[in-house]
Amino acid sequence: MAARARVLVVDDSPTMRGLIRAVLRSDPGIEVVGEAADAMEARSAIKRLNPDVITLDVEMPNMNGIEFLEKIMKLRPMPVIMVSTLTQRGAEATLAALEIGAFDCIGKPAPGDPRPFAELAETVKAAARSQRHLPDPVAAGQPAVAAPASATPSDYQPARKIIALGASTGGVEALIAVLTKFPANCPPTVITQHMPATFTKSFAERLNRHCAPQVKEAEDGDRLEIGRIYLAPGGDRHMEITNSASPRCTLIEGAPVNGHRPSVDVMFRSVAKLAGRKAVGVILTGMGRDGAAGLLEMKKAGASTIGQNEKSCVVYGMPRVAHEIGAVDCQFPLNQIGEEILKSTTTTSRKDRVA
Repeated sequence: MAARARVLVVDDSPTMRGLIRAVLRSDPGIEVVGEAADAMEARSAIKRLNPDVITLDVEMPNMNGIEFLEKIMKLRPMPVIMVSTLTQRGAEATLAALEIGAFDCIGKPAPGDPRPFAELAETVKAAARSQRHLPDPVAAGQPAVAAPASATPSDYQPARKIIALGASTGGVEALIAVLTKFPANCPPTVITQHMPATFTKSFAERLNRHCAPQVKEAEDGDRLEIGRIYLAPGGDRHMEITNSASPRCTLIEGAPVNGHRPSVDVMFRSVAKLAGRKAVGVILTGMGRDGAAGLLEMKKAGASTIGQNEKSCVVYGMPRVAHEIGAVDCQFPLNQIGEEILKSTTTTSRKDRVA
């Protein structure tokens, strides 16, 4: 029998600590070994209890969760799950935490929520199994986000292709690592990242500040253009790529697929149908299997397909399934994926260039 995941719960609200404790203790694979109301108590508890995973409130007195997370990642790296309010302020703080190295973020439940923290137990167990790979700049105390390309590489000419990326847990770090390698004239790029609805707009804005291409949260009808990156909005719709007169983002109603909406599979399948060999599909770190079947459809349609390798994944779930079913042409470490995408989308042939 596998050892239970040992968890330390850190939150200044006794009510919230009690709710998290009750949810986690209902899972036989988890043991709540301690609780703390602030960073000082948490620091002492970490030394005393040596937990496998920490759940950490973003907003706390004396030292907030972001400041405490930075200290944890520098001094004693371990899986940390941020617990945040699903607000604009909460989104900005949580995204900063994910860039620093938090394993994942979980939203605090709204009053009357019939299933509070429904995903927390599975996230905790995945965190306990994971290997926390910190980016070198963070470990060295440097900014987590790479500087954007200052100019388009003189030897890069974009081919008439569409780039499609899917990610889940660990995807914030992974997408930053990949997209900051892109030049300003990259091919049209579409992304589905599993993320709460209130977070995707903030994440797109953060990416836009750090990347050479323009990044935005996709809107229904957005035309795919060179030098533009479109992030599927979280919430109640999937994102497909369709073609009326030209390729566009289309937001559609539909039930969750693989437990997610938007779903990576839905996006990949639409790209396979629309673009075929004129596409590159990339599946990055994440729990579950969303995106694997859609990536296989892309490969069968002639697209180039890339998977993140196990060692560099926060969670080797989605890329593992894609690899096992034969959907991935090649696997690469995260720090090579951006360059490999560019190799697959550059051309010296004038007829293949994007106008």
